[in-house]
Amino acid sequence: MMSAAQPQPEKSAPSEAAAPQAARAGEARSSAVMAAGTLVSRFLGFAKTWMLALALGLGSTVTDTFINANNLPNLIFLLVAGGVFNAVLVPQIIKASKGPDRGADYISRLLTLAVVVLLSLTLVVTLLAPTVIDLTTQGYSPQQKSLAVAFAFWCLPQIFFYGLYALLTQVLNANGAFGPAMWAPILNNVVAIAGLGMFIWILGTNEANPHTLDNWGSFQTLLVAGFSTIGVVAQTAILMIPVLRLRLGLRPRFGWRGVGLGQAAKLSVWTLATAAVGQLAFLYIMRIATIPGAERLRLQAEGQTEAAATLPGNAVLEVASQLYLLPHSIIALSLATVLFNRMTRASQDGDRAGLRRALSHGLRTMAVATVFGALALFALAGPLGMFFSGGDRQDGVMLAQTLTILALSTPFMSANFMMSRVFYANEDARTPFYIQLVLALVNVVAAFFIQFLPFDRIIFAIALLYTGGNILSVIVSAGFLRRLLGHLDGPRVASSYIKMGYAALGSAIAGTGALWLLGSYNPDGFAWSGRIAALVTVAVVGPIMLAVYFVLLRVLRVSELQDLLQPLLGRLRRRPAAAGAAGAAGTGADATGEAGAGSGEEVAGEVPAGRTAPVRTVPQRATTSLDTGLIPRISGEFDSASFRVGPDVREEDTTGWGPDGGYLPEEERPATSRGGAGQTEIPLPGRRTYQGDPGRNPYFPDGQGNKK
Repeated sequence: MMSAAQPQPEKSAPSEAAAPQAARAGEARSSAVMAAGTLVSRFLGFAKTWMLALALGLGSTVTDTFINANNLPNLIFLLVAGGVFNAVLVPQIIKASKGPDRGADYISRLLTLAVVVLLSLTLVVTLLAPTVIDLTTQGYSPQQKSLAVAFAFWCLPQIFFYGLYALLTQVLNANGAFGPAMWAPILNNVVAIAGLGMFIWILGTNEANPHTLDNWGSFQTLLVAGFSTIGVVAQTAILMIPVLRLRLGLRPRFGWRGVGLGQAAKLSVWTLATAAVGQLAFLYIMRIATIPGAERLRLQAEGQTEAAATLPGNAVLEVASQLYLLPHSIIALSLATVLFNRMTRASQDGDRAGLRRALSHGLRTMAVATVFGALALFALAGPLGMFFSGGDRQDGVMLAQTLTILALSTPFMSANFMMSRVFYANEDARTPFYIQLVLALVNVVAAFFIQFLPFDRIIFAIALLYTGGNILSVIVSAGFLRRLLGHLDGPRVASSYIKMGYAALGSAIAGTGALWLLGSYNPDGFAWSGRIAALVTVAVVGPIMLAVYFVLLRVLRVSELQDLLQPLLGRLRRRPAAAGAAGAAGTGADATGEAGAGSGEEVAGEVPAGRTAPVRTVPQRATTSLDTGLIPRISGEFDSASFRVGPDVREEDTTGWGPDGGYLPEEERPATSRGGAGQTEIPLPGRRTYQGDPGRNPYFPDGQGNKK
């Protein structure tokens, strides 16, 4: 909690009393809005995945080849440039945006430099597409490699647009415009769905007209890979509209000496290393995941079609990964991003207890969704597999088997993500690197041995590796956090998880009964009769499980349910601010005096009558939502959420912008940084570069009024 540095007579008391409540209300609303945008985007993403399986078949060699090629742009961008953009360029954009000219000159130079670098990187990687395919696949036949290279030539230009999207998003975020970046990915999915719809309309589904390497042509490549890239272009282009509305006067500006990126990169070395280690490990695992698809093609060539049909490829792993990520991406990611603000304030104030309370609250609140999500995905794996299989029952079985392996580790993945935010809030980028290094070594060594397993077990073994990695990451992170925080409020967190586990187990038992009645455990049952039947099964059983879960949570008195639902209920009721504040007074505090994320409905940043305290947007850090790979990546799909800085949380500010007139207040003082295990101070990436008055950098020769 942040206290006012200079108490103001008579008006400071109400300000101090309302500030935490207003901040939490802002956190709640921001989390709900982010979750809503992510939910719509994920829904369309699943629609795209379903149509891809319908058009090409989930267990086909063509699908495996396309997914591998389409994942490469995101993985290469994150490996080569993603860490630099988030850890180096983003802090500069945020700082410069706080200046009198809103950083127009400075941001123009950064964007110009980034565009030049992105174009060069994209051109080089695209020209080297055959080499890239060789490095990221194993066992491809010449025919399959030829198709992979064709897909890569269409998909690799996405690297440039991913980078530009990330930069434009940060320019918007730095100016308080968070909505466009949340909803732009929807256009991406709509364009890709349109391409797949045209494919099905013109060429037919894979079930009616099998699409193989032998009958594949350039027109099919255009509809699948071409429209995928056009969607990424559209996602980026639409952000230009809100950027132009900012009226920053951005234009190409050259002359980059003195921008300070070199020093910022030196300070960001741990963050960059963490991202690189995670991406390299993931690329190696993805190389191993291509082996079954290549073997399937060989068996088909030998006429062993039945044996080939039982080999799950990397497409099965990708779709299972997207399903498994759903609870994390909708609830946990949004909540962790929002709570990062509270963690940062507690860390800067040296409030170890406050930091621990924020972590405990986040772990318990998101578990309401992730624990249920784990059991629900496990129980519904069969009908979900059938629905996303493209109509092939054998593919549906393989997808269901993969999903059951991944599903139960959902709470561990989200818990580790929340725990990693504590390190970054504490300005400690070195400890996450050590954790990532341990996980990467385990993954690479395990993947090396997995490649020697029978071909039909490789994908299942990789899924098991991800599950074990999620559990291991929580254990390792908890060990480091105990050294930092003393303890992790373990008994309280464990008690909440146990209660939620009982409730989720009860809902899974109820769901199992409903699934049995619908024939989910009979190969000839209703749930396995087709895609529509599988969807009906999910639509019927899912609400039953959710209703039983809510009832059991009430019976077990799990208070975190209200914390999770309060933002949504508050938005539906549209209660006045005063009524929301009164409601918060009755339900806000828990046993430790901590209010829930949803406590109070006062509009964040609203100044009640009689108060004149100014409000400001809390400056965000580069690591607010950056997933540096601390959690093992299990999907190569581009996740635009990782390039959002965070929600627009407002709070009372009585300290001004600092005595030095810099862009950030207390954050600029090195004494506020607190190290983790093994160090005393960890500088924020990019904080000690030139950030004087805009337009006064002596190294810019053509700026107006530059000092000589």
